Amino acid sequence: MNKNDLYFIIDFDSTFVQVEALDELANIALRKNPRKKEILEKIKKITKAGMEGKIPFNQSLKKRIKLFETNKKDLNKLIRLLKRKITVSIARNKEFFRKYHKNIYIISGGFKEYILPLFKPLGIDKKNILANEFIFDSQGKIIGFDKKNLLSQDKGKIKQIKTLNLPGKIYVIGDSYTDYQIKEAGLANNFFVFCENIKRDAIIKKADRVLPNFDEFLYLFDFPRSYSYPKNRIKVLLLENINQTAINLFFKEGYQVETLPNALNEDELIKKITDISILGIRSRTKVTNEILVKAKKLLAIGAFCIGTNQIDLKTASQKGITVFNAPYSNTRSVVELAIGEIIMLYRRIFEKNKKLHQGIWDKLVKNCFEIRGKKLGIIGYGNIGSQLSVLAENLGMEVYFYDAVDKLALGNAIKCESLKELLGKVNVVTLHVDGRETNKNLIGYKEFKLMKDKVLFLNLSRGFVVDIKALADNIKNGKIAGAAIDVFTNEPRKNNEKFICQLQNLPNVILTPHIAGNTEEAQKNIGDFVTKKIIDYINTGNTMLSVNFPNIQLPQQKKFHRLIHIHQNIPGILAKINSILGNNNINIEGQYLKTNENIGYVITDVNKKYNPSVMSELKKIPGTIRFRILY
Repeated sequence: MNKNDLYFIIDFDSTFVQVEALDELANIALRKNPRKKEILEKIKKITKAGMEGKIPFNQSLKKRIKLFETNKKDLNKLIRLLKRKITVSIARNKEFFRKYHKNIYIISGGFKEYILPLFKPLGIDKKNILANEFIFDSQGKIIGFDKKNLLSQDKGKIKQIKTLNLPGKIYVIGDSYTDYQIKEAGLANNFFVFCENIKRDAIIKKADRVLPNFDEFLYLFDFPRSYSYPKNRIKVLLLENINQTAINLFFKEGYQVETLPNALNEDELIKKITDISILGIRSRTKVTNEILVKAKKLLAIGAFCIGTNQIDLKTASQKGITVFNAPYSNTRSVVELAIGEIIMLYRRIFEKNKKLHQGIWDKLVKNCFEIRGKKLGIIGYGNIGSQLSVLAENLGMEVYFYDAVDKLALGNAIKCESLKELLGKVNVVTLHVDGRETNKNLIGYKEFKLMKDKVLFLNLSRGFVVDIKALADNIKNGKIAGAAIDVFTNEPRKNNEKFICQLQNLPNVILTPHIAGNTEEAQKNIGDFVTKKIIDYINTGNTMLSVNFPNIQLPQQKKFHRLIHIHQNIPGILAKINSILGNNNINIEGQYLKTNENIGYVITDVNKKYNPSVMSELKKIPGTIRFRILY
């Protein structure tokens, strides 16, 4: 296809600009009219009827202009407004208009007086801008329009295009019935309904193709464009009631977003994942190897929580899928719950609360204690454990901690050299470990035996790190004086599923449904943090704080094309990439490389001018996992 043999008929109102210009002119002209609201409403109804083909266009035009008086001063104000209201996706793709200015025709039922000034910077010839013209009196007041102009007449666009006698293929882009009529009359090869600014269902049904934005049109025909891939094609699936903040950010970016309130099982997610580019989950959805094998378009997974053990990270890396989580966003929420539960357990609040609801006044002080002076043992001294350490010490607790990795003690916390040492010293044991496989059954019969009598036990980390039967037995025999458990080995995927656990109905036991990080503040922070990390990766290639990819913080992308090459971590890949670029005389403007034990990540910024066949060469380098171009 020779692109110079194509002709583009582009509508103005609600297509090139976001608004109906004549409606906006009325709004300006009627600014001091006490009946402004009433008249504007009539004008909008007439506009809508004309655009949907319910009344002839020439009637629509006459009726609207009769409803208000205006002049050249008002037109100047309108032009200034329209320059600010150029459609967003068109404004960022002006290069297309400049390059193909000879093949572009703006054909509108609007008026040249306010349309021409918007196209002057784009180099489109006046003869290619066809529209109505106002008639003015000697004082510059608009008193009508040129009725001899073909575009003022019913089916005016059809009549106008016939006079052009264009020799090649004709594509019409617009949002109204008059644009569709061009195709209906056999004068265009395709009608593309433009829906970025307004969606008219009646017109969408008649279109050959729906354009959610101008990027989509340019992508379809590989025209010059500001985005390498239209954002409307990126599909996002968010499961488990992910916070509205995330949904809003993805929508704002222009992605298609589907949300579901529950987790999906493997079979259900396999059916959904085929055309998904971004998957968002929390703790109940398991992303297995079988799911990832079917995820042909998946670029990123967002774990809107701290843990990522529910995701097969190895397979994700092998398929070039980056994973982001929220390691800091809900730290405070978890810590506050832990502190609150320690106090509740020591004061036996739930036991006394239950009795009082039954009418029993139990004011006995037996087995009720302050937390001040008690020894707190923190297993896992990461973001949560270390913050808990500081707050607990401020409340007067004596803090001990154990971590498999060497960690710096905060405040007066005392580091224990072994788990055994910690368990034998403290009055309260709280778990804040990660989800690695080696932590499975970290606490069982043996560990409970090492603890002091009448110890309190908390697990707000992972369900599988505690042998629940061992915990239940030690509560029943009095070894454990109280427990607070927020995580379980088998958690329901849906809120209406029945939950069964051996700890139910045991004395001084607090059970919560995996809500340690579930506060409005935490979920909003998580939604914001994870979503922005994913969007940044999609748009620029940044992998900073990715769980499974080499972490690279990239500089802002300038007027270059960014080549992203994800590959197996084997020697010689970078040399092969640069050899291909060098052999094709492609200038490298910047290059960044980082590897981990599984994959290598190379980002190369290059000049825009290159032979597209080079990209095929880069994709064929042995060991390549995924290749993307960003611009």
